[in-house]
Amino acid sequence: MEKLHTEAEFRERVGRDGLTVAIFKTTWCKDCHYIEPFMPDIERAYAGRIEFIELDRDDLPDLCSELNILGIPSFIAFRNGQELVRFVSKLRKTREEIEQFLDRALQVSGELSQA
Repeated sequence: MEKLHTEAEFRERVGRDGLTVAIFKTTWCKDCHYIEPFMPDIERAYAGRIEFIELDRDDLPDLCSELNILGIPSFIAFRNGQELVRFVSKLRKTREEIEQFLDRALQVSGELSQA
């Protein structure tokens, strides 16, 4: 997963036609570290359908404020610069919950393609 460091990089990536999932994390977040072991497998499973990017919430506070990123990790799916769906909860996210979110993001993106 590519880690982005600037707001310009973020806007360029989420502005693309394909489905991009931005994952907002921090270095001190235990739940963020919990997902690290299985995220590479998830990325491989969705390769060619979803582009994953990572952002550190502490590095981009203005962007995160604009996007209302409060809990971390937060997952937001974008296409053509538009937010499609997001997955945020106070509870630790399981692999299954993340995969369900990604499937939903693909479904919403596909429905927009047909519209």
